[in-house]
Amino acid sequence: MVAARLPSLASLLSPSTASFGRRSPVILLRHHRLLRPPLTAAFSAQSAASSPPETQDRVESLKSRVNQEKDRVITPRSQDFNAWYLDVIANAELADYGPVRGTMVIRPYGYAIWEAIQDYMNVKFKETGHSNMYFPQFIPYSFIEKEASHVEGFSPELALVTVGGGKELEEKLVVRPTSETIVNHMFTQWIHSHRDLPLMVNQWVNVTRWEMRTKPFVRTLEFLWQEGHTAHATPEEAENEALQMIDVYTRFAYEQAAIPVIAGRKSKVETFAGATKTFTIEAMMGDRKALQAGTSHNLGQNFSRAFGTQFTDENGQRQHVWQTSWAISTRFVGGIIMTHGDDSGLMLPPKLAPIQVVIIPIWKKTGEKTGVLSATASVKQLLQTAGIRVKLDDSEQRTPGWKFNFWEMKGVPLRIEVGPRDVSSGSVVISRRDVPGKEGKVFGISMEPSVLEACVKDKLDEIQSSLLGRATSFRDSNIVDVLSYDELKSAISLGKWARGPWSASDADELRVKEETGATIRCFPFEQPQGTKTCLMTGNPAEEVAIFAKSY
Repeated sequence: MVAARLPSLASLLSPSTASFGRRSPVILLRHHRLLRPPLTAAFSAQSAASSPPETQDRVESLKSRVNQEKDRVITPRSQDFNAWYLDVIANAELADYGPVRGTMVIRPYGYAIWEAIQDYMNVKFKETGHSNMYFPQFIPYSFIEKEASHVEGFSPELALVTVGGGKELEEKLVVRPTSETIVNHMFTQWIHSHRDLPLMVNQWVNVTRWEMRTKPFVRTLEFLWQEGHTAHATPEEAENEALQMIDVYTRFAYEQAAIPVIAGRKSKVETFAGATKTFTIEAMMGDRKALQAGTSHNLGQNFSRAFGTQFTDENGQRQHVWQTSWAISTRFVGGIIMTHGDDSGLMLPPKLAPIQVVIIPIWKKTGEKTGVLSATASVKQLLQTAGIRVKLDDSEQRTPGWKFNFWEMKGVPLRIEVGPRDVSSGSVVISRRDVPGKEGKVFGISMEPSVLEACVKDKLDEIQSSLLGRATSFRDSNIVDVLSYDELKSAISLGKWARGPWSASDADELRVKEETGATIRCFPFEQPQGTKTCLMTGNPAEEVAIFAKSY
């Protein structure tokens, strides 16, 4: 497949484009920022400084190709998934690169998706008894050192501040990589009695981790997330909390993002540094790699013992609290792109789409303009009143065909077209983003408020369900059940996920990673019944694990 190309800027602005033709098919027209290289080159160039020579050669080749193809829009997914992903981010105006290698600027449209995630999560957090607050971004380095496995796990990613106000600091400060340490420092001051428990808080903040290999939204030097922190009187309460929050994330993934994640427990090797258990939701992306989309950690008493976070129980005895922490981040935006997008660009689930419906007015003669614009304004008002997020694109600088492609690329779930004949008949044409061509069009939908509102809401529900169904079918068709290590290696070599019985050692797990590039993504909560034999050792196994290459 060949990437579509833009017409010249002159042709876009020529008088001939001022007339709005009646739904003439426009196949090759695509939107692109003509005056700067695509994000693909920008992020690749930022990574070159820390890359081996062969990678630098590849970056220079890529930059050269981009300069020769500035009218390129979106690389086909099947041709180069990574280039496609970066093209979509650039063209849909989700993010841009920052001046520091590995950082990104989240643009309004991309941030609006993150806001939709926040809106849903904030309601769920408060429903489950959590309160929002804020902890400082700067953490004394001595705090990080208090929990041995924590400092070992995070040391390579830490950003340190050693000078402040022009003077060398007495103690270096860590720029927040996560907040378990500073949270425990404060919990120790707030928790004294069993009456102070449970203590359950959440914060929406930025996090800094000095990643060497970056990918916008998926892995950047700085990213946004929420992190929940709770303290409990018993281990059972902490375990229930950790499981409750991974369930909140799972429901969000299925019901809002239309991503069929697999929820489960991480292996010991993959458990969060400082936790006794890590629960996860794992999503299959369009290239069949796994994305860890959210985690919930049972911290046990590891941090409370390190920081002396204690309470007096009902019997007057001093006890260490039991804790959890849990988080999702802007990585979920990348997951939505890579799960649902196609060669035309984004494809957003309606429940998270910043714009659910775009209205395109179409006219040819000057005398038709007023009636068409009046009708589209009425449709917009009707849908807004019904609580639907709607955009009326009544700009006159672009043709309807250009607008069709532009809003498809932005992933808007539904398009409503209104022309002179529609005004005369009191109807509209509705097109679905997830069903291309005539198959996705419905003609003659009445503008009568109750009919149009019901139709639009039904179509949005259908799209939401269709995206989840499509992603679930894709996931299930790419998971292979294996019973031996040879079968596992074969599945991974084909780009599949491998699911099989596992009771082998940590060393065996690391061997799989070294030899195949795949890791245990999780031991799913949903387990098959019956006796099982470990695929690696032949010993009895109680659980199956899922192996996959991942981001």
